[in-house]
Amino acid sequence: MSEELVIEHCSPTLAGIKTGSMFTTRVEEGTDIYSEIRGLNNTLRDKGLRVILLKQSGRSALIYIYRPDHLKKDLSDPKASVILKNKGYDCSCPEVCIVQLVRHLKEDAGFPHEVGLFLGYPPSDVEGFMKDPSKGVKCCGCWKAYSEPEKARKTFKRFNRCTEEYRRMNKMGKSLAQLAVSTDEA
Repeated sequence: MSEELVIEHCSPTLAGIKTGSMFTTRVEEGTDIYSEIRGLNNTLRDKGLRVILLKQSGRSALIYIYRPDHLKKDLSDPKASVILKNKGYDCSCPEVCIVQLVRHLKEDAGFPHEVGLFLGYPPSDVEGFMKDPSKGVKCCGCWKAYSEPEKARKTFKRFNRCTEEYRRMNKMGKSLAQLAVSTDEA
């Protein structure tokens, strides 16, 4: 998987301004996706990031890059905990929740929309989407916002600016390891 792909889909997470990012990548024949993930983890671990394979289906792999410290904080939000508990998650620790998310991705008939909580989306917006994705939407960007539209718009702009800047810096020769930042919490 290319650095460009990771930068395109994960720049705000690499920059420490977003909890996590998910993207799908094509797994070419003969490619060892687990080896690629180990390599990414070796590159990003010291920056406080983790990379895991959430699901593989044929030649497609769903990858999750996240900051464990941010995820722990996000999932400790009371509203996030209630959403997850209602979906059958054991909220004892974020790692357990990730394992359960993987299970939901494999076993559930539909897509588990609580995934937004693992990406740092506001719990009220995740809840709004889960209730009815088309009712009450105030604005759209990285996610559908059902509350605090101005705050969401500012966040969307910030994420877009970050991605543009990371693309630019990568084209100028900065590597993924150079672009990923350590956060104070890491």
